[in-house]
Amino acid sequence: MRPIIADEFEPPFTVSEPPSQTIPFVFNVPHAGAVYPASFLAQSRLDSVALRRSEDAFVDELFACAVGLGAPLMAARFPRAYLDLNREPYELDSRMFDGRLPPFANTRSMRVAGGLGTIPRIVADGQEIYARRIPIEEALHRIEWLYKPYHRMLRQLIRRTAQTFGQAILIDCHSMPSSSVSREDGAKADIVLGDRYGTSCSPFLIELVEAAMRGRGYTVVRNKPYAGGFITEHYGEPALGRHALQIEINRALYMEERNMDKKPAFAVLADDIAHAFAQVITDLAGDGTPQQIAAE
Repeated sequence: MRPIIADEFEPPFTVSEPPSQTIPFVFNVPHAGAVYPASFLAQSRLDSVALRRSEDAFVDELFACAVGLGAPLMAARFPRAYLDLNREPYELDSRMFDGRLPPFANTRSMRVAGGLGTIPRIVADGQEIYARRIPIEEALHRIEWLYKPYHRMLRQLIRRTAQTFGQAILIDCHSMPSSSVSREDGAKADIVLGDRYGTSCSPFLIELVEAAMRGRGYTVVRNKPYAGGFITEHYGEPALGRHALQIEINRALYMEERNMDKKPAFAVLADDIAHAFAQVITDLAGDGTPQQIAAE
């Protein structure tokens, strides 16, 4: 599958809404964007296929059920290799840029050291993205015109949901390469749920999601190797009734990882995700009022 190549993002992200939001959920897909600027491809030492190795391909389609369930679904159209929304706004590697970084830039985070800052230096398999340094003005432009508007809209959706329902539950949707999941008990994890080791959402919520996905036949683990990134940590405030849970889907379940083509099982997985979250919603409604999860 080839990426979409464009000169501009029109629009840079989408928000798909039900006619009326009926549940206290917001679904977010920050890494499935597949629109690659021609100028970015010209800067890169990699071809467009190699650049896609950081992409959570098709995850927006896997979670399209959110709208039918009664929740908004937000998704980036620009790729993770171009700008990573699951980082602080200014996690920047000074070695990548021509020009002086702003004094408030975080240049020493573990993610920057690993080449995976807000403007990534490498793709997922460790290959360097850029042939040469890029102007710092360009990096700051991406942050101002893509990162900040995206997070502004995400905050707005969460705030609106909390005001309407008394709480907000953010489901941050990702996929993971099959090679990233170690073997435990003879089987690889199909799904990794991340709640920042119990700090970003109610234990009740992660238990419901885990049980629902296990009930559909999937192997589910928590927090290893993915406990949740900036989005889960930043938006998860359980004491305030704002819960954030990251979900990682093993790519081998639904796509050929080498050529990024969907497998026939894609539709089955999408259907299972829809049924699992419908079950979670039913369990939340049947186990008490929405305030119950907020109080845990």
